[in-house]
Amino acid sequence: MADGRVWFITGASRGLGRGFAEAALERGERVVAAARDVGPLDDLAAAHPDRLVRLTLDVRDPAAVRTVVDRAAAAFGRLDVVVNNAGTVLLGMVEEATEEQIRAQFDVNFFGAVWVTQAVVPHLRAQGSGHILQVTTMGTGGGVASVGFYAASKSALDSLGQALAMELAPFGIKVTIVQPGGYGTDLFTRGSTQAAPMPEYEALRGRLAEMWADEVLPDPRTAAPVVMELVDLDEPPLRLIVGSASYDMVRQMNDARTEEYRAWEHLSRRAPG
Repeated sequence: MADGRVWFITGASRGLGRGFAEAALERGERVVAAARDVGPLDDLAAAHPDRLVRLTLDVRDPAAVRTVVDRAAAAFGRLDVVVNNAGTVLLGMVEEATEEQIRAQFDVNFFGAVWVTQAVVPHLRAQGSGHILQVTTMGTGGGVASVGFYAASKSALDSLGQALAMELAPFGIKVTIVQPGGYGTDLFTRGSTQAAPMPEYEALRGRLAEMWADEVLPDPRTAAPVVMELVDLDEPPLRLIVGSASYDMVRQMNDARTEEYRAWEHLSRRAPG
């Protein structure tokens, strides 16, 4: 039952994280919302003073993560749903990005989720239950020009999530890799870093801009009902695509990959192993 469930959400002040927090509170559940800036949550805190706890957190800091997770678990006495949602995006071609920018991308999207996961597992194992949601992206099946490092960081989290699910199943802890499509968050504005553009890629950049120019992204709150239904399942899936159009695109990408494998099966089979 949903009664009494406690959520811990990173990146909770905006976008999908905010949408998940709002939906959980509307259901009468309790939320510990973590973000680098919790100011945007003032209205939710005023509306739900007894069921929302806000904690400032930079997921790049492992020591801070451990401290905040312990505080989150103590706030309501347990943790039931952990949502690794904090993320940023590095915009730029592979050649354009600096080492500092690349490492910063993985520090938040991958390592930040790792630190949170490592910190929450002892709490979930002790209570014998829990559900970890690793928020990745519909694009984990393959990179797209100019957002390759974003997709790579989320793909790493996807692979780790599959291993994590196997490791935690004996303890009654569930893991779902949530793969949302595009939503109208500020990920590509406030949450982005831009690599210095090289003139050699201007033509490709122009084609990408044309491809995305007319795209209208849905409100991130429209994704929340799907996630609410997901956490109610007794046997949730390992992976869940969130978004109808995204589902179609992922199916197309997977079909294209399968076709390519089959086309080159004759070459693959020339090697043993």
